[in-house]
Amino acid sequence: MAIRLEKGQRINLEKNNGSKLMNFCVGCNWGAITKSTFFGLSSKTVDVDLDLSCLMFDAEGNPLDHVYSPLYRFADNNVGLPNGKVDSLDKALHHTGDDLQGDQNGDDGLDNEIITVDLNRVDSKINQIVFFLNIYNNDDYRGDFSGIPYASIRMYEGTPTRVNEVFAQYDVATKTDCVGKRALIMGKLYRRNGEWKFAAIGDSFEDKTIVHTIARVMKDYSK
Repeated sequence: MAIRLEKGQRINLEKNNGSKLMNFCVGCNWGAITKSTFFGLSSKTVDVDLDLSCLMFDAEGNPLDHVYSPLYRFADNNVGLPNGKVDSLDKALHHTGDDLQGDQNGDDGLDNEIITVDLNRVDSKINQIVFFLNIYNNDDYRGDFSGIPYASIRMYEGTPTRVNEVFAQYDVATKTDCVGKRALIMGKLYRRNGEWKFAAIGDSFEDKTIVHTIARVMKDYSK
């Protein structure tokens, strides 16, 4: 049975059979919004763009690498951050790309944005990997997590197109802490005594852009 993550919870990556979870996906699944129009006689689908990202740090909290949507071209805007990319430098993490809409016809059982993780390949200098989620402002939706019909983040074994077994899950849209919030620091993988573990952070914020969240992660969650 999958672990229902709660804020502040720490877990080791041991599966039911005693082996360690080393190759898995971190995925975010969410639905587009359906709004009634013309006195309820018709409906309109509102695209929702969530962005799943991660930053990687050494034991002293120095940033070493990142994985987030390539559509973020920060260098072009002179904000002092590197542009997005889908692969970590060591090729241990891979982002499947930016989903700009969410599920259009109900939950299809697959995640919309996924970061695949192979802990065996993570650079030895990397001590922490922090995962976070943002709502991107588009012309249709500028609201918060509570306005989305469903949104969850999970760790599972499988591939971006096949879920074999869910290890842990965090439901975003149902959390009262996420009402009025547009960014979530999901949690972090960290090394302890030579083994990888996971801490569910679950802190949510009103950050208007991913730039604010990246700065927050680097300042408050890198150690």
